[in-house]
Amino acid sequence: MAGVDSMGAGRQRLGAVGETLAVRHYERDGYTVLARNWRCRLGELDLVVRRGSLIVFVEVKSRSSLAYGHPAEAVTRAKQQRLRRLAAQWLHDSGWVAPEVRFDVVAVTGGRLEVYLAAF
Repeated sequence: MAGVDSMGAGRQRLGAVGETLAVRHYERDGYTVLARNWRCRLGELDLVVRRGSLIVFVEVKSRSSLAYGHPAEAVTRAKQQRLRRLAAQWLHDSGWVAPEVRFDVVAVTGGRLEVYLAAF
């Protein structure tokens, strides 16, 4: 069973690298990171960033290759609905008032970053 554990750890590392690349991208573009890997009973938000009055909820999907499809394809309609509920919960819990909200998807494949602004 050691192989199963190491595969899980490899996925976690891949995900963490993708999230770090996404954080660097948003910070370079003048955003401030408000939360990273925020969790509640509904699930997890990868990143929450802010620039001015805009709060962006960012879903980061990382893959080592395209063998199982493009990472952005993993953000299904059901996942989008869950992310909207999570965003509402985060806003409630954090006390932030957001005149503008956006949902981005960051797809990372082999270290290459693709950012889909207002993806849904």
